[in-house]
Amino acid sequence: MLDVSEIFGPTIQGEGKKIGTPSIFIRFGRCNFDCNGFGVEYTTPSGVKKFGCDSYYAVDSEFKKFWKSYENHLEIVAEVEKILPADYKPDIVITGGEPMIYWKNEEFQKLLEYYVTNRFNVTIETNGSLDIDITKSYQQDILYSISVKLSNANESYKKRVNFRALEEMITKSKKSYLKFVIDENHKNSIEEIKDILSKLPNAQVFLMPMGDSKDEIVKNSLYVIELCVKYGYKYSDRLHIRVWDNKRGV
Repeated sequence: MLDVSEIFGPTIQGEGKKIGTPSIFIRFGRCNFDCNGFGVEYTTPSGVKKFGCDSYYAVDSEFKKFWKSYENHLEIVAEVEKILPADYKPDIVITGGEPMIYWKNEEFQKLLEYYVTNRFNVTIETNGSLDIDITKSYQQDILYSISVKLSNANESYKKRVNFRALEEMITKSKKSYLKFVIDENHKNSIEEIKDILSKLPNAQVFLMPMGDSKDEIVKNSLYVIELCVKYGYKYSDRLHIRVWDNKRGV
């Protein structure tokens, strides 16, 4: 069973290496992290106030009643077909939650294979913490956008940094890259990143400002840009938040 929080687009990719690219998003439900350190306040359907990431509705199981469960990958393909533009193929972005929870699911793999073999550019947005094995050629053609969590996510190092998984994606798919969410309140972020890169010397790195609103992005972006210039990393804006604020489905 594949639990999907939402399917939307076409819109643009708002962050990372392919920022600005027309894309359709398939957002899977469930995650292995809470990331309450990111400080996005929300209220669950039962009325409980919590903190998490800006995709809390695909992470917190209390929202599961709003997800749709699919038994067959072709059911998802059919949903995507309804919003595919007639004149071009947008990128297909597999996101979450944490989509790698479904990596060993046969229908999940069939979904990936379908889009790759039909000449769509496919991105998987992942936190990179779960063990996977990339053994198929279509899996190697996927761009793995790996948002490794730093201590500002308030998750343990052992849980959030999995060098086996990171090396598997970076070495098996040459398109893959790392992106880190940065804010001014955590001054040790660069040291954490350097520690990770000491074991992954060939990884391409993007830094992104923390925030789930355009005001937060504006507040943190200059600091992050200065870090990029100082240390030679690439800057990624969060364009979808800057343009649409925290509106969903765009």
